[in-house]
Amino acid sequence: MSPTSSSTARVGLAAALLLPAAFLGGCSALGGDDGCHGTAAELKRLAAQPLLGAAPTGAAAPANYRGVGVTTGCDDDSGGKPWLHADRVYAFPGSPDDVLAHYTKTAAAEGWHPEADPDPAAPPATVEGSCWTKTEKSRHLLLSVDFRTEGFSPTPKVGTGLAYAITVGTEGDGGTPTCWH
Repeated sequence: MSPTSSSTARVGLAAALLLPAAFLGGCSALGGDDGCHGTAAELKRLAAQPLLGAAPTGAAAPANYRGVGVTTGCDDDSGGKPWLHADRVYAFPGSPDDVLAHYTKTAAAEGWHPEADPDPAAPPATVEGSCWTKTEKSRHLLLSVDFRTEGFSPTPKVGTGLAYAITVGTEGDGGTPTCWH
């Protein structure tokens, strides 16, 4: 998966760094003049997105993430637009294809639209994940399912099966980032 804007590219890194420690409104509570100031309400709205809790049958929190649930964060370290996101990590005993089939159906029912990577050399969606978009309350939202969880801290412990992260994010100004470049 090749996110297009630098904001979108930061989703995986932000989730890896903030997932275990960031809770609702965590970054917006920092205050100051950064772009994350005053984002608690938007982070709470992102965390309430139904798809974050709509995992396929058999999915559960990894053993070392139990009790964590949905986390939120605001990444404003690049000088660009801040990236607000809500994330959840799951362990799943099936295949990436099973996960993507579930979210493709569930996302469509919730009004999300898939974005295909326009790069013909890009790996298939099942290798890294997939992405959908929608506009809600004048904000452009990205929904991603990402199977690349090796950089998470801590690394999700799944036993048999796989780990994946589901993220709903938006630029701080509600702009229109895309999933691909």
